[in-house]
Amino acid sequence: MSYAAYKLMHPPTGIDNCASGFITHSPADFSPRILSVQTEDIDSVWSATPTPGVGPIPNLIVTAANVLEVYTVRVREDGNNTNKDSATVAQPQRGGVMAGLSGASLELVCSYRLHGNVESVGVLSSGAEDRTGGRRRDSIILTFRDAKISVLEFDDSAYGLRTSSMHCFEGPQWLHLKKGRESFARGPLIKADPLGRCAGVLVYGLQMIMLKAAEAGGLVVDDGGSSGGGSVSAHIQSSYMISLRDLDAKHVKDFIFVHGYIEPVLVILHEKELTWAGRLPYKHHTCVISALSISTTLKQHPLIWSATNLPHDAYKLLAVPSPIGGVLVICANTIHYHSQSASCILALNNYAVPVDSSQEMSRSSFSVELDAANATWLSNDVAMLSTKSGELLLLTLVHDGRIVQKLDLSKSKASVLTSGITTVGSSFFFLGSRLGDSLLVQFHCGVGSSLGAKEEVGDIEGDLPSSKRLRISSSDALQDMANDDELSLYGSDLNNAQSSQKTFSFTVRDSLINVGPLKDFSYGLRMNTDPNATGVAKQSNYELVCCSGHGKNGSLCVLQRSIRPEIITQEAIPGCKGLWTVYHKSSRNQAEHSKTATDDEEYHAYLIISLESRTMVLQTVSNLEEVTENVDYFVQGSTIYVGNLFGRRRVIQVYSRGARILEGAFMTQDLTFRATNSEAAMTVSSVSIADPYVLLMMTDGSIQLLVGDPSTCTMSINNLAAFQTSKKLITACTLYHDRGTEPWLRKTSTDAWLLTGVSEAIEGPDGTPPDQGDIYCVICYESGTLEIYDVPNFCCVFSVVSFVSGRVFIGDNLFQENSDDSQKLSKSNSKDSSQNMKVVELAMHRWHGENSRPFLFGILTDGTILCYHAYMYEGSENASKSQPNNDQSSSNPGASRLKNLRFSRVSLDTYTREEMSTETHFPRITMFKNIGGCPGFFLSGSRPAWFMKFRERIRIHPQLCDGPIIAFTVLHNMYCNHGFIYVTSQGTLKICQLPSLLSYDNYWPVQKIPLKATPHQVTYFAEKNLYPLIVSVPVSKPLNQVLSSLVDQESGHQIEHDISNLDGTYTVEEFEVRILEPESSGGPWQTKGTIHMQTSENALTVRVVTLSNTTTRENETLLAIGTAYVQGEDVAARGRVLLFSVESSTENSQEKVTEVYSKEMKGAISALASIQGYLLVASGPKVILHKWTGSELNGVAFYDAPPLYVVSLNIVKNFILIGDIHKSIYFLNWKENGSQLTLLAKDFGSLDCFATEFLIDGSTLSLMVSDDQKNVQIFYYAPKVSESWKGQKLLSRAEFHVGAHVTKFLRLQMLPASNGPPGSDKTNRFSLVFGTLDGSIGCIAPLDELTFRRLQSLQKKLVDAVPHVAGLNPKTFRQFHSNGKAHRPGPDSIVDCELLSHYDMLPFENQHEIANQIGTTRSQIISNLNDLALGTSFL
Repeated sequence: MSYAAYKLMHPPTGIDNCASGFITHSPADFSPRILSVQTEDIDSVWSATPTPGVGPIPNLIVTAANVLEVYTVRVREDGNNTNKDSATVAQPQRGGVMAGLSGASLELVCSYRLHGNVESVGVLSSGAEDRTGGRRRDSIILTFRDAKISVLEFDDSAYGLRTSSMHCFEGPQWLHLKKGRESFARGPLIKADPLGRCAGVLVYGLQMIMLKAAEAGGLVVDDGGSSGGGSVSAHIQSSYMISLRDLDAKHVKDFIFVHGYIEPVLVILHEKELTWAGRLPYKHHTCVISALSISTTLKQHPLIWSATNLPHDAYKLLAVPSPIGGVLVICANTIHYHSQSASCILALNNYAVPVDSSQEMSRSSFSVELDAANATWLSNDVAMLSTKSGELLLLTLVHDGRIVQKLDLSKSKASVLTSGITTVGSSFFFLGSRLGDSLLVQFHCGVGSSLGAKEEVGDIEGDLPSSKRLRISSSDALQDMANDDELSLYGSDLNNAQSSQKTFSFTVRDSLINVGPLKDFSYGLRMNTDPNATGVAKQSNYELVCCSGHGKNGSLCVLQRSIRPEIITQEAIPGCKGLWTVYHKSSRNQAEHSKTATDDEEYHAYLIISLESRTMVLQTVSNLEEVTENVDYFVQGSTIYVGNLFGRRRVIQVYSRGARILEGAFMTQDLTFRATNSEAAMTVSSVSIADPYVLLMMTDGSIQLLVGDPSTCTMSINNLAAFQTSKKLITACTLYHDRGTEPWLRKTSTDAWLLTGVSEAIEGPDGTPPDQGDIYCVICYESGTLEIYDVPNFCCVFSVVSFVSGRVFIGDNLFQENSDDSQKLSKSNSKDSSQNMKVVELAMHRWHGENSRPFLFGILTDGTILCYHAYMYEGSENASKSQPNNDQSSSNPGASRLKNLRFSRVSLDTYTREEMSTETHFPRITMFKNIGGCPGFFLSGSRPAWFMKFRERIRIHPQLCDGPIIAFTVLHNMYCNHGFIYVTSQGTLKICQLPSLLSYDNYWPVQKIPLKATPHQVTYFAEKNLYPLIVSVPVSKPLNQVLSSLVDQESGHQIEHDISNLDGTYTVEEFEVRILEPESSGGPWQTKGTIHMQTSENALTVRVVTLSNTTTRENETLLAIGTAYVQGEDVAARGRVLLFSVESSTENSQEKVTEVYSKEMKGAISALASIQGYLLVASGPKVILHKWTGSELNGVAFYDAPPLYVVSLNIVKNFILIGDIHKSIYFLNWKENGSQLTLLAKDFGSLDCFATEFLIDGSTLSLMVSDDQKNVQIFYYAPKVSESWKGQKLLSRAEFHVGAHVTKFLRLQMLPASNGPPGSDKTNRFSLVFGTLDGSIGCIAPLDELTFRRLQSLQKKLVDAVPHVAGLNPKTFRQFHSNGKAHRPGPDSIVDCELLSHYDMLPFENQHEIANQIGTTRSQIISNLNDLALGTSFL
């Protein structure tokens, strides 16, 4: 293995930073929406006056490692006027009704994977003081490691972010900023002025970069293209540098811009003299705050006030909002308020010491430690703090005018452990978390009386367990929310006047799933495995069980990349071609309720199965029984399509020569199709239905439309003369039904107001409900042009030339400026290559939801799937000049173009395309509204996959377990609730449901099992299907008990006598090994046994080992645990090796876990492994090999290998790989005949290892190691090479920066690629799957040299060919990061699939061009990437 590919399979989910700002809209865009809701009828105006709407809600910006996402908060008002979209009301809303809102959810605006980890996020505000009349928008400022700053703004024309400025202070010319230092504890920190006049970035510890914002009144720098809606984003004009050394600052801890001054004022928290824990009796109040008035024009920063003698543990500043002003300094044991005129202190616990005895401190009513807290403001005098244990505290500033008299702290609810909090608008806040799921919470502040307050405050403590129960999964949280979270929290003392009393109530509205930090994982079998599966399908038998979270957010995450449906029943049906289920609504009960939410609950009436030469009809209301003989369906041949018409009162069945309209089992109309222009036999090839129209596409490339008359329920054929005359061949077409009272596409039209009036007049009288919406026909020609027509007039309303080429943005050709020259160019160079590309299937769909936008899907002949998401963009006015010279518009002046409709392409890089066959294409996309509660579509074919829509984002989940799937349809009846039916290529029909416990709104489907404890390590006991797991639970113990355990009993030191009267408690982690069994029904996992550790004994490792018993000559499978006693630095380190046998006992379901052996050894037992029947134990600085006699372990051989502490042990055959905590890796082998462990080679550099593993490629063995700087390296052992010092030194084969801490590697055999010959040398090829602390999962897979060279040259091209978000360079990101240590660069032998995945998103012309430049073809590159994806499609 000389070459490898790095592939991210599951992007990171642990949220590091969150912020809020008006990114996609300005505050002024909000006011009319709230008014319109209130003025719908007179009563609601009166009811709405107490709660005047929510006000403008900003966007939420979230970053997780290198993922940047922008969300919009969608709010649902409560009240009777929400019947606009009845489907949304039917879904249960999370959290009940509060402050006039029945629900709120996060909707994704855009998501990017950047080439760099975001260190901090700031929002440059657009500066309107009152924030309501402002037309300007905010910008996002991101900072990256060392000193890169990118400013991003929202671009309406692309519905995404674009970079407005970049500032870099790295490289040789800025070297002097580092002042000789090489490593810095944290990356750049950004804070922005609240009025948006400037922003400050702290880089290299003591350098402050001031970014000056452009003036609002000044000229707009942009070229007018961005000012579409008349709103301009804030942007940066210039930057300059302030050195904080001149202020005599030794160590800057935090800084912030404060409110209430005319010029921006920057307050810096720093230390003038340093101290440390050992010096605290002498130096304890070392911190200082200094307020500088920043003049960006003069580049001066005079000091205006300062405060000294703050505690050494101060670490955070909070700017108090206007009108109070000033700054809060948060320390571990105290909170200080300082402004230019006043100051006050609140002590939080007994450790708070005043500077001198004269200073008096008010104490809080309860004791709390505030180190590592996060905070945000709920109102202008109440701040919310989130502590390190996840409790939420409310800090009230008791003030008179602008003078703060005292600070008051009160307890509130317990919640997730946060990494950041931000307030979103006036009534929401967001808790971002790396350790648990992040939450969007609505809060409501009322003024209440202080009657029953005492019980309520007392209740908060008892509320802890139930609020933990909320976090199980998003579905369980719905029920528990309403009763848990309506607690009122009292902001100030109970004896205050009632009028000043503030009560806060909270309710959780939405949550984002997080599976990180993945400390460890194991690879085990799922419950419903198929023992006969082979090849790729066998991967669906496995799942990853991961330790994630910490403390009360600790959980086991069960991750399954591919969906394995729960089968209800299956039947063999050979030769099946298609499946359809239809409803039957008899005319009698066709009352008005047909359009209400009960529509979704109606059962299907018939299932139609099309075979080679006949059609079967089955009744489906309760159980399936065949009724083919007694129905009037066409059953003598195969069927093309079946669907419902006329509000489910009729069924249409289309076969190759005709169609039948049926009511229930009886035919009401029979149609036959004749060829119009030729005598040739013309048959139907595909059908699309949008009630009451049916679009037929014939085999000769022409189309026909069947028009229905809802009053008589009959159809008539319309030959569409316009299309008969034109000779353009149609390759794919579909109908799109734009539902709802305000159809989405109508808003994008040129004269929207005109259309709405007309359509209602048309639809009113025929008795159809007026919210039918509009119907459009989407057509793709052989030339690759896509056109949208309105039905039934067939006026062209939208057209795109060369839709096939997959451009990133497409809009109506008539109104695209400067499009002519670009099209000529694309025509000329695509003649040779892309003329064989055609669209073979189209689908356009808008799923339910008030703000959902349509998606457009196209499948091409080579298996590429193009996915486009529609958005609205009102282009600049000058584009309309090009209208008259185009003949299309003049020929039909009545057609109203959808000129504001644009589509942006969505990346589907997780989907592995299938190899298309040359025979006839069958439809592969099946839309569904609700399968197991999820909307989306199913893609059948040789690589079936589920595409589900959550929060306006498509989630792709493959389904591998049955191989190719021929046909698929939805089924909802008594026994199969919102399930589905599919037929495999082997001819098996399966009726299934989606597994209900998985959450599908994640990159992989996941089930979270809460542990309420911190998981550390998990392993899989394959014989018994059990998961032994190390967990630790925090336990509060009396201090004297804890201290006495830290004394070495043997040495007999007597402790000083004052220990016995110490009061207080101390929290200690107590360790245990739980043995969990997955529940077959998928319920909560059962604990089958628990092994408790002794006091102050930590379990470090648990492994299932196979030892050969030397007395009986038999192999025994035992559970081995390595522990260490943690007793302080005065006690010599000891540890224990424990061996347990696990027996299944017959009388009860508990497993019998019995201790077979335990032995105490010197040093901590940090790693265990079995090698050829022996047990290898790493104890402290030694590795000892033991043999097992059945009753005890006896040492056989030892090696004093790792100088410090073994982090990981891996074994292949008789080779041993050891990773040390500081001294890199050691490569040993074990010779049984001489019974000795010998060192083969080691890495002489120093490296802080995190995880190690062997990488096997055919007959080559390489050693993989990950380190604390987020790199991975591959070493190899080559004794014959001279650089290896006669084999003592391991040589570097490749190095790569992953950008996340890799905690575990798992070696899995790669799957055979489709085209490779069986029996080739690629069978013994393994890939390493790894998990990281950010919640991402990836793999490193070996490549052969030819593929590697091709992909590497492609990667070099893509660095320049692709516009990278935030202007980051992928090449720099992937270089080895050594954090200032000397490092000799190794070979660059790993390609980055994160960058290669952009190739598929380029337009085809560019793809061909780049392939030509590197001397290969597009199909060759695509096939290489596809083989890699297939080879690593694990789980």
